[in-house]
Amino acid sequence: MKPEMLYLTLVSLLAAVQWLIYGTNLLTTHGITAAVGNRDKPLPLAPWAERAKRAHANMVENLVVFAPAVLVALAAGKESGVTAAAAMVFFWARLLYAIVYTIGIVWVRTLLWVVGWICILAIIWQILA
Repeated sequence: MKPEMLYLTLVSLLAAVQWLIYGTNLLTTHGITAAVGNRDKPLPLAPWAERAKRAHANMVENLVVFAPAVLVALAAGKESGVTAAAAMVFFWARLLYAIVYTIGIVWVRTLLWVVGWICILAIIWQILA
């Protein structure tokens, strides 16, 4: 498997499991009935769980851009050391972003988001080059 595909898979896995962090808080705070309910009115979560929820939403927003960039790079035969490194750094930046955002460290969170954004731009640059 090419490194870009490996890291795309890991990023997808991260996005798929991130909800468990805040979902656990919902379950332990409000019980199973509330957790499986329709939640027409959102139930309050602990502040850290609210941050985890926002980190997950941000991950989904970034995955929508990262995944096509990786797939286009591979389909176009534009993969390189740059695209492999960018995919790897993107994954680690997003993993750290989720942790740091949940903990509540604002400046580091923003820096990690910027690192991920630069990685996406690097992959797109390789496609266009």
